[in-house]
Amino acid sequence: MEFWVGFGSTDFLARVIAITYSPKQTANMTDSNESGAPMDPMEGSSTVSEVRAFFEQVSGEVGKVFVGQEELVTTALVALVSGGHVLIEGVPGLGKTLFVKTLGRVIGCQFGRIQFTADLMPSDVTGAPIFDMKTQDFRFRPGPVFTQLLLADEINRSPAKTHAALLEIMQESRVTIDGVTHSVPLPFLVFATQNPLESEGTYSLPEAQLDRFMFKATVGYPSEEEETRVLEMHSRKVDMDRYLATEIRNVTSAEAIYGLIQKVSEIRIEPKLLQYINKIVRTTRAWPTFHLGASPRAGLSLVQGARALAAFRGRNYAVPDDVSEIVLPALRHRVVLGAEAEVDGTSIDQELRTLLKSVEVPRM
Repeated sequence: MEFWVGFGSTDFLARVIAITYSPKQTANMTDSNESGAPMDPMEGSSTVSEVRAFFEQVSGEVGKVFVGQEELVTTALVALVSGGHVLIEGVPGLGKTLFVKTLGRVIGCQFGRIQFTADLMPSDVTGAPIFDMKTQDFRFRPGPVFTQLLLADEINRSPAKTHAALLEIMQESRVTIDGVTHSVPLPFLVFATQNPLESEGTYSLPEAQLDRFMFKATVGYPSEEEETRVLEMHSRKVDMDRYLATEIRNVTSAEAIYGLIQKVSEIRIEPKLLQYINKIVRTTRAWPTFHLGASPRAGLSLVQGARALAAFRGRNYAVPDDVSEIVLPALRHRVVLGAEAEVDGTSIDQELRTLLKSVEVPRM
């Protein structure tokens, strides 16, 4: 397959159909689909059914322990089957660690946690060579990043060089120490958290590093009903590790998830929908209240996310509603408000909603 990227083009994503289509998918498209007639939702039903069953089973098991926060659950599962990573922003005490730990149990993946602090060094994340007295030689001791679901707690409390070490692993899925490459287990998904209220002793992630995250999920306070359920479920002193091992069902495995990633990539994206995504991304660059718009990587995140949501909803093709559902988590960390809008207290989410309404929705 030939890959061609024209950054100077006026229609970037329309020119990277080679990335988002396979030849087999393109050949399967009929003239009726091109003219806007609805596609057959049962085509490729076995693949779609498997992905949908995965979503329903995992959501159900996670819901036995983790209450509410639908955006976090959905974006986490979309990122999981799309090979992406999630930045989570929320105040302490909302169950972010519990969610990642529960998700690891449900999907049969290893769980690891790193508490980021101001003195955390890159080698504390990646691991480092140590001298083995028995062999009289150095051997590599893997760091906590060698897991499958990694919770990077309060990532903005560590210095830039530690950020860079983790973000390189997120991009490459491997660690290189002394010229030797060590691959991390797959699938590899990073959940990085940051507290939006505290700024003392923190190092903000620059835009180039924020762009590495597929989604940014905001975790707010639960509703009154949800908080009552939290009190009922977690007010007793229960050994959570034992509870997860005995009461929460493992519904899949790391190998099966890796297969789902391949199947989700087969979900069809029509050229009209690619153009719609492209217009949304390009509009952010000219939006009056934004100082910085979204990059082409944001468009690719929307394409991949729309595919996953389509499969979760039982379709083998994506529609505009799939795109609009993930616009906020895919773009809110990739755009920057102008100084005047920031002083006025403008909300990025509200601006993105207004922007989305200004883009014409294609007929599929």
